[in-house]
Amino acid sequence: MIEAIETGIAPSSAPISDAVRAGQQVWLVTIAEDPVSGEIVDGGIEAQTRRCLDNLDIAIRAAGGTLANLVMLQIFLIDAADAPGMNAVYREYFTAKPYPVRATVVVKQLLVEGLRIEITAQGVLG
Repeated sequence: MIEAIETGIAPSSAPISDAVRAGQQVWLVTIAEDPVSGEIVDGGIEAQTRRCLDNLDIAIRAAGGTLANLVMLQIFLIDAADAPGMNAVYREYFTAKPYPVRATVVVKQLLVEGLRIEITAQGVLG
């Protein structure tokens, strides 16, 4: 049975969930939006990465876990030059081994204007 997790993050106008759970597995997606207003944050890749990871933390906690429950992340950037800034912030959130498996992909663009990063994640709870 698949269950949508109510994260409290501003809902998207698209037909998507921020988090879903099936048994002990959880899948999440996050962008650099203010969780209340839904507006994309300003401030470059560091600010957007921090907001994405804070939103990821909100979502995984709503599912009953923490960032330590994440086993894989996929990070989508619109510019390879953003990777060092993204990595600097990422290291603040993932400080203990085992680190999640991660793929970072550079894409031509993301669907929301002004968005430089999007993250999907998979976790195991319990």
